[in-house]
Amino acid sequence: MSLKKELKILFWIVAVFVFVFFLPLENSRFNEAVDAMLDLAKWYAREHVILCLLPAFFIAGVISVFVSKGAVMKYFGAKAKKWVAYTVASVSGTILAVCSCTILPLFSSIHKRGAGLGPAIAFLYSGPAINILAIILTARILGFEMGVARIIGAVVFAVVIGSAMSLIYRKEEKAKREEQINFPDVPEKRPMWQTAFHFFVLVIILVFANWGKPAEDVTSGGWYWLWANKWYITAAFALLLNFSLIYILKIKWQHVLLLTAITAISAFVSNSPLIPVVIGIIGISIITLIDKNDSDNREWTISTWDFAKQILPLLAIGVLVAGFLLGSTHDTTAMAGIIPNDWVVKLVGGNSIFSNFFASIVGAFMYFATLTEVPILQGLISAGMGKGPALALLLAGPSLSLPNMLVIRGVIGTQKTLVYVLLVIVMATISGLIFGAI
Repeated sequence: MSLKKELKILFWIVAVFVFVFFLPLENSRFNEAVDAMLDLAKWYAREHVILCLLPAFFIAGVISVFVSKGAVMKYFGAKAKKWVAYTVASVSGTILAVCSCTILPLFSSIHKRGAGLGPAIAFLYSGPAINILAIILTARILGFEMGVARIIGAVVFAVVIGSAMSLIYRKEEKAKREEQINFPDVPEKRPMWQTAFHFFVLVIILVFANWGKPAEDVTSGGWYWLWANKWYITAAFALLLNFSLIYILKIKWQHVLLLTAITAISAFVSNSPLIPVVIGIIGISIITLIDKNDSDNREWTISTWDFAKQILPLLAIGVLVAGFLLGSTHDTTAMAGIIPNDWVVKLVGGNSIFSNFFASIVGAFMYFATLTEVPILQGLISAGMGKGPALALLLAGPSLSLPNMLVIRGVIGTQKTLVYVLLVIVMATISGLIFGAI
């Protein structure tokens, strides 16, 4: 019998007992926070998982499987023109669909193989900052304005921070450029236009399936017409997806047509659009998994599942924590969390230099699991956080954390890591101030 193991078991038994024993169930604030936590989780499950997250996972799967990483990273080499290298690096997050964890080995690899420090740092920052899943969820939950600001801020950050690092360490970069590293050419399996077509059809389906309802007093106009007819438009692009599945992915047309028929019937007989969406997602998963013509089709669904199982549990935890701590205010019926709104307003309310700087510091050192920054920010904003500090946290948080810094330090050294972190914090603070003043 291991004494250490038995003591560990005893510790957890005592910890759980103490937690349950001292639960403040008689405290109304605690009970309201629990209700808010469950209310927010229910709302997320109904409004965002099926129509937003699940299609987004499939889009990320397309990027992960059908777009060659080597074809992207070859542009980071020493021979590449600067404008090409920084352009590719600053938008690579949408191409590679990496999170703050998976970006680190990729960054380490391209840096050690001779990629310039500037493009490598731009790649390191932009990868998780403009992860396509995070951008979609940000625009969906925090608003279109915040989603656009996050995209623009992340791209500008990547270029400015990368360029600044390259300028500060220009002597080292000059020596590295002289080595003229060549990245191997990785041919694409199919023409790029085919992959792009398949990708953008899925994106458009996602956009229209989540097209927001206009204000109550708006009963006409282009936005209203698109919202009123969004499911017809979505169905039309679903037909283009069928074409892509048959012609581009070479899946048996009999399987695709059978899935189309079942999905169409479910749409006519059901009262909720969620049912045909779920049937379509399940059907695509099945026909790609059983496909024998191309292994990439099966890999697409497996990659999609990898994204889902990695992200959904973390997102669920983030939603529950956000609801309990900060409340649920997704509609007119607000439910308070355990943290008083006054605290949030004092620290990150308004648009002062302190509030933006504090939000940047918190974002830089805290660890945000992929996408969990969105529900947490939603709670903070509803509790009184200013939109400037919210953007500052969004721009500093996903790309940095204390564990992340330790890994980066092992690749580029302590001094460069400190400079990089300082640049991110300063840029996030300035961006928050500008965005909050608009």
